[in-house]
Amino acid sequence: MAAKAFQKIYTKITQITKATCSLKATGVGYDELATVNGKLAQVVKIAGDNITLQVFEGTEGIPTNAEVVFLGKAPTLKVSNQLAGRFFDAFGNPIDGGPEIEGKEVEIGGPSVNPVRRKQPSELIATGIAGIDLNNTLVSGQKIPFFADPDQPFNQVMATVALRAETDKIILGGMGMTNDDYLYFKNVFSNAGALDRIVCFMNTTENPPVERLLIPDMALTAAEYFAVEHNEKVLVLLTDMTSYADALAIVSNRMDQIPSKDSMPGSLYSDLAKIYEKAVQFPTGGSITIIAVTTLSGGDITHAVPDNTGYITEGQLFLRRDSDIGKVIVDPFRSLSRLKQLVTGKKTRRDHPQVMNAAVRLYADAANAKTKQENGFDLTNYDERTLAFAKDYSSQLLAIDVNLNTTEMLDVAWSLFGKYFKPEEVNIKKDLVDEFWPKK
Repeated sequence: MAAKAFQKIYTKITQITKATCSLKATGVGYDELATVNGKLAQVVKIAGDNITLQVFEGTEGIPTNAEVVFLGKAPTLKVSNQLAGRFFDAFGNPIDGGPEIEGKEVEIGGPSVNPVRRKQPSELIATGIAGIDLNNTLVSGQKIPFFADPDQPFNQVMATVALRAETDKIILGGMGMTNDDYLYFKNVFSNAGALDRIVCFMNTTENPPVERLLIPDMALTAAEYFAVEHNEKVLVLLTDMTSYADALAIVSNRMDQIPSKDSMPGSLYSDLAKIYEKAVQFPTGGSITIIAVTTLSGGDITHAVPDNTGYITEGQLFLRRDSDIGKVIVDPFRSLSRLKQLVTGKKTRRDHPQVMNAAVRLYADAANAKTKQENGFDLTNYDERTLAFAKDYSSQLLAIDVNLNTTEMLDVAWSLFGKYFKPEEVNIKKDLVDEFWPKK
């Protein structure tokens, strides 16, 4: 028990709420861990010598004379190459039955990178999903969310991105996952033989919701290790940020803070920004790119979580079920990557920007034709061709199950142009048409 001698132990709790307990203590730091009656807790508020602790499992059964032991440190993660291929809980403990990690202990949740040490992103992150790579190309060091209804297969999309993305490491942070989700990710990664470049931090619905709040910081601490120490391109996938925000709301409500819009805490913007701003491109070649899922309740994009997210991130990817082809697509009208012009036509084939714009414009013409059709107006021959084009474009390029490289995507788009239109209807520069238009 020698270690006990240095730890501060208190036995007088002044106030207990559902999730927190308060006591008088000195020399404690923000975010420091403690145990209350053996339950893990964390310092969330310091006012003079009044300390408020958030108890992760809830305060049920804790008496006022419970033993409170301050551990003298904030949550940490041991980082080393041994992280690769492993599954952990929110505290960084292995949950895959494998051995403990040996490595350097790093505090999680540190500051984001100094802007002076950042580089303008310019590397392509190819995901193999045409709805992303063709229309909303991602750049290393970017932060971008998927907006999706809860019934959309966003976990499948995340797993697909993890398997296909051309990066060195993938870090997955799962929040509020069902056990099925957890096993799904585990099986997909194991079966694909991709585990050696994937690290997973999982909080399932069986764990206390409050523990979710540690997941993004754990994932990003691991990402920073690989990006900084090994100059690797790291892709961080966070799903689902709405569960993260719900956990924030639970804690702030239990601490009697006055909620702001949609019962979210007033600090929501800075809580989200603290995570997303960890995305960075380093001059040395390492980078952290963040793709998150934000589920929408009833498709409501004005809810506080997607609303705040939109101000922080560089675009969004919007999933929607296309009733014409019965598949989920990346919606070209509501999706946007604000950094795509940094790589399209520069790191991809030179016809990329023109092909992308032409295809979306023809898709928009098809949407207009559809409106005419629904309102009983006669369709022109051009309208009918755009409708046929839109169906093929959706199923062969926008659907999330399409797996092509960027060159193949462009070739498919040209073949669809050739199938339905004359070169002058497509409105692409003559030199590109001469080079790429499909030869009859």
